[in-house]
Amino acid sequence: MAQTPDNEQGSMAAAIIQNNNTNNGNIESDPDSLSTHSRTSYDLNYNSEEEEEKQRLINQVLTLQKTLDDLSHRVDTVKEENFKLRSENQVLGQYIENLMAASNVFQMTNK
Repeated sequence: MAQTPDNEQGSMAAAIIQNNNTNNGNIESDPDSLSTHSRTSYDLNYNSEEEEEKQRLINQVLTLQKTLDDLSHRVDTVKEENFKLRSENQVLGQYIENLMAASNVFQMTNK
């Protein structure tokens, strides 16, 4: 007799019920099934934790790279500002020396 889809589903249901009865209704009573389930669960948890740690480290590296880039730009800006201020100081120093040389107030007196 050919099996119709209804008969096929009935046979599958009967096999599942018999399997549950054999295992006392507990799917995990089979040691191989439990071991495989535990390993799979552990692997998924481990992979999940590993992926989270990996993502956290990647984010930390990206943050540190951005911080380093910002600090590098800041150092360049401070160097430029320092150079400008030193140049201005030299100009002002020379100007003050010229004023002092031209003024009678700062001339040496002979007594």
